[in-house]
Amino acid sequence: MLLGVNIDHIAVLREARKINDPNPLDALGICKLANADQITIHLREDRRHIHDDDAKKIIENSTLPVNLECSINDEIIDIVCKLKPQRATLVPENRQEVTTEGGLDIKSNFEKIKKAIKKLHDNEIEVSLFIDPKKETIKLSSELKVEWIELHTGTFANIYAMLYGNLRNTHHSIKELELPRQELKVMLKESKKQIKKASNKADQLNLKVAAGHGLNYQNVSLISSIKTISELNIGQSIIARSVYTGLHQAILDMKESIK
Repeated sequence: MLLGVNIDHIAVLREARKINDPNPLDALGICKLANADQITIHLREDRRHIHDDDAKKIIENSTLPVNLECSINDEIIDIVCKLKPQRATLVPENRQEVTTEGGLDIKSNFEKIKKAIKKLHDNEIEVSLFIDPKKETIKLSSELKVEWIELHTGTFANIYAMLYGNLRNTHHSIKELELPRQELKVMLKESKKQIKKASNKADQLNLKVAAGHGLNYQNVSLISSIKTISELNIGQSIIARSVYTGLHQAILDMKESIK
């Protein structure tokens, strides 16, 4: 299973102090040496971490394929077409959110997404859609003739964290998931089943399948066991561990967890 390392959170650390250290560009060689398969970055509309010049330099200098996550905003799509990463992953964006919550609403935005896909394809950029693991959304993705889908694993990850982690004992506890453990176990099993069914359906429709959001060293093996998923995109947990182990070791640890 391929691993895309999302280096956005290196830029988050930089932006916290408004300086140029750490520079996400420095991560490229380390990711390659640690046998990462792809660099993933997210050029947000509000530029809260990765900026245009970061994206340009990363795409120009990375010897690994670059997967650029972005919204379907016309201005952003035009920038992506100029930058020409190997892949663009279209994601929903809400400027007030801490991180991307949920997948694209393809049904409501079908024509706009179709227009964005055509523009990206015209510029020889393959396209992935970041979607919730639902049968209808998989079918619509196939109709849009994209190469990839990326299944949103955030719900699964949240349930896992509340069940097996210490999240419920912190100020970030998810109120709606403060449920009895047995109930969370049933929900976790159902969430994984839903991801697996969606992945298998996409595979039947000749869509390549990636997954990501909230995956970490504890929960990743449950997702990596799904054979029709061929790629995982993981960022925050790798960068968080790298504070203690270094980025090279953190990537190696994640690849081992995926196995």
